[in-house]
Amino acid sequence: MQRLASATRNSLRAWRVLMRSEAAFKSEVIALVLALPVGWFIASSFRGYLLLVGIILALIVVEALNSAIEAACNAYSREFNADIRLAKDCGSLAVALTMLIAAVVWASALWERFIAG
Repeated sequence: MQRLASATRNSLRAWRVLMRSEAAFKSEVIALVLALPVGWFIASSFRGYLLLVGIILALIVVEALNSAIEAACNAYSREFNADIRLAKDCGSLAVALTMLIAAVVWASALWERFIAG
C-alpha cells in the first residue's frame, strides 16, 4: 500500500510540474476537459466515446513521456549532442503522430455523426 501511495504522490507532483511548465501539456489537458462532454455528443456509441476520450488521454501520456525524455536529456547535458537531439526529436515525433491519430479519430467521428449519419 505504501508503494501505491508513493507512486500516487510522485504522479501528482509530475502533474503539477507539467501543468505549470509545459504549455503543450496544459493544452492537451484542456482538450481532455472539452472532449469529455463534446465526445459524448459526437460519439455514436459508448465504445466510440471511449475512443474519442481515450485518444486524448493517449496524447497526454505521450506528451508526459516526451517531457520525461527532454528532462532526462537536459539533466545529462545542455550542450549540443546529436544523440540528445535525436532523442528529443523522436519524442516530438511521437507527440506529432499521436496528434495526427487523434485528429483522424475525431474527424471520423464528426464525419459519421454529421455527414454520413
